[in-house]
Amino acid sequence: MTALKVAVQMDPMEGINISGDSTFAIMLSAQARGHRLYHYEASDLTWRGGRLLANARAVEVRKQEGDHFSFGEAVTLDLGSDVDVVLMRQDPPFDLSYITATHLLERIEDETMVVNRPGSVRDAPEKLFVLDYARFMPPTMITRDLAEVKSFLAEHGDIVVKPLYGNAGNAVFRVGADGANLSALVELFNASWVEPFMVQAFISAVSEGDKRIVLIDGEVAGAINRLPGKGEIRSNLAAGGSAVKTDLTEREWEICRAMGPELKKRGLLFVGIDVIGGEWLTEINVTSPTGIVSMDEFNGTDTGGMIWDAIERQLKA
Repeated sequence: MTALKVAVQMDPMEGINISGDSTFAIMLSAQARGHRLYHYEASDLTWRGGRLLANARAVEVRKQEGDHFSFGEAVTLDLGSDVDVVLMRQDPPFDLSYITATHLLERIEDETMVVNRPGSVRDAPEKLFVLDYARFMPPTMITRDLAEVKSFLAEHGDIVVKPLYGNAGNAVFRVGADGANLSALVELFNASWVEPFMVQAFISAVSEGDKRIVLIDGEVAGAINRLPGKGEIRSNLAAGGSAVKTDLTEREWEICRAMGPELKKRGLLFVGIDVIGGEWLTEINVTSPTGIVSMDEFNGTDTGGMIWDAIERQLKA
């Protein structure tokens, strides 16, 4: 395929951790294929006169700590006519700013491929889209009602409370059977967020890891098992978890087969799902999935290359 012009909507280049950042790995793979990269942030978008513009800079990346990128001159890109692909890769929170960016990028889809498809990202928040596959989930409730949470705790004995639009394991709390601090925690959540929160039965198998499974265009690309740090229930790498090599259980293959066609249909090309204990699906990550660097190190794979294979196939179709 001829070289592509690729605009990457992401966080500042200066702050990324190149040893584990999935976006950086995808950019390295693109550059190795001869594709031309541009960097901009969501705040650099402007819609004017029916066109979506981005204040961007050409960027070259290299796997060199402390000197991992070089910017070219600033340019104004018409994202509909000047580039072939837009990668929407800024980190959550999934807030109104994020949602607004999906609405703007949706307006160029008839001209430029956007990965993941912005309307589908907007319609598939991690802890709500997963409800389509509730048969694979641990007992789950979404509420703002303290009495409902107390009833759920009485039924299950040990629960986890987490924000509906959180990320990286932030503000995830375990509450034991005695319900200590439960009322104060619900008050805190209701004061901090206008939306309801998620409550799930605590799955003790989380001590054995929380598996991140990556799907590309609806097909399994690989997985890593993320182990929680000492004294933690959170296994997110950003929260101190560590990654180990793993294989999929038959139940996990069943989960992936169940959702693969729908991911493909929605244009969710790069997705990471989280499964506890080999059987309990907890999230479907579509905004800015991570984990491919560790996965490739353990498995000898090239997930960034697989992502570009899928993008290039769709552009040729």
